[in-house]
Amino acid sequence: MSTPDTLRSLSDIYRFFRNNTTPIYFVSPTAYNILGLGQWIQGFKYISHFDSFDGGHFRVTNPTQNTEREFQSMEDMANYLLSHKESVELFEKSGGKGKILTVMFDEKTEEIAKSLGMEIALPPASLRTRLDSKIVTTQLANEAGVPSAPNIVDVEASSYAELQALADEKKLGNKLVVQTPYGDSGKTTYFISSEADWDKNADKIVGETLKIMKYINHIPGTLEAVATRCGTLVGPLQTDITGYSELTPYQGGWCGNDIFPEILQGEQRDKIIAMVKAMGDKLYENGYRGTFCFDYLVDTDDGEVYLGEINPRISGASPLTNLVTSKYGGIPLMLFHLLEFMDVDFDIDIEEIQKRWADFDTWTQLVLKHTEDRVRQITKAPQTGIWRMEDDGTINYVRQSIDWGNVSDNNDAFYLRVYGKGDYSYLGADMGILIARGRMQSDDRQLLPRAKDWVTAINAQFEYKELEELEVPYIPTDNVRKML
Repeated sequence: MSTPDTLRSLSDIYRFFRNNTTPIYFVSPTAYNILGLGQWIQGFKYISHFDSFDGGHFRVTNPTQNTEREFQSMEDMANYLLSHKESVELFEKSGGKGKILTVMFDEKTEEIAKSLGMEIALPPASLRTRLDSKIVTTQLANEAGVPSAPNIVDVEASSYAELQALADEKKLGNKLVVQTPYGDSGKTTYFISSEADWDKNADKIVGETLKIMKYINHIPGTLEAVATRCGTLVGPLQTDITGYSELTPYQGGWCGNDIFPEILQGEQRDKIIAMVKAMGDKLYENGYRGTFCFDYLVDTDDGEVYLGEINPRISGASPLTNLVTSKYGGIPLMLFHLLEFMDVDFDIDIEEIQKRWADFDTWTQLVLKHTEDRVRQITKAPQTGIWRMEDDGTINYVRQSIDWGNVSDNNDAFYLRVYGKGDYSYLGADMGILIARGRMQSDDRQLLPRAKDWVTAINAQFEYKELEELEVPYIPTDNVRKML
């Protein structure tokens, strides 16, 4: 049966991607963000820096790194991978044309892709950069009628007194959250309630254009959505797992998510979904199409819900989103992103499709960062695959796996290795990711004992070699430490 001119049903979409002849490549440090998408798409491949699968994933190519390379950013790594001789040979072998997906990229990435005859299936880098600003996001949200926590944006402060004067003008109080325009995982968010707090962070704040917010007691959460010509599709709500010292050295830093059906039922859930749809439609009006991450805040004092920020990209919310929408809704959300960039027309019922993942099981992802401020060489690391926890808290490697969907019960978990034997551990390095059934965080935002047990057990699988001073390698700066 031939593919219809306009895709109108899920059967049409399934058939279109099953018969796809356009090569699609995900180019990123790891395959994690959209791992498993290749099950749905003919001609889908991953090109990654870290060999998480020891060569055992038939869709993953790990270009050989013959010399030590000092990556300055995730964009720098994407550019290296895209232009690598082995990648170019892979493109040529597949016909020399295709689509590129990645997490982070810049204008240079676009130039490399164009020179190779490839198309980046994402909005332009210049547009993403503009929308990535927390200040621009807030301004667009205001236009869309999407509320943010009480704030003032597009201001500067050179002293604590100036900061407080700005806050007083908007009646934001003495307990403030200050953000610079760019940055993720809580690294450019500063909590200022005294001159001492200001002094500790002033060098990162002075000279920057700021967003200053009233501090609210809140529950942070996130979800992934896709802005399309038919409207905005909203993925399942997730709660954020942030700031736990067992998982991250960064105060307020993101280190995972829980996803479960009971999150914010009723009016609050409806309001968040309406906010996301309005924001997605506003982004589409501004030329942005495809996937984006919407962070929301729920005020625990009065129940109000607010926009936190958006991330205009494939994000850390993508793995659980695609797991749930494919496993329980019958189609990964990411396919609707790709439809916007494929040579095909579609006219789909957004509301009807979104109902498909209204009910689902509970899952968690934990991102395990290196929390010690010391550099060592890894001599042994846990394998990617299915691990099982015994009653005494120890874990055993059960089997190889390239898919977290094979996690069978709450005693099993899928671990994806990032840093392995021969790599160097350092403060903030993303060592690996754990996907498990069931929750890892309580309703009152405490890390559950099972989460601590898993973190302790995985960390115990690593062995290290201490380094002499002359052996210490180049260590990435903060802007490249996030590898997911």
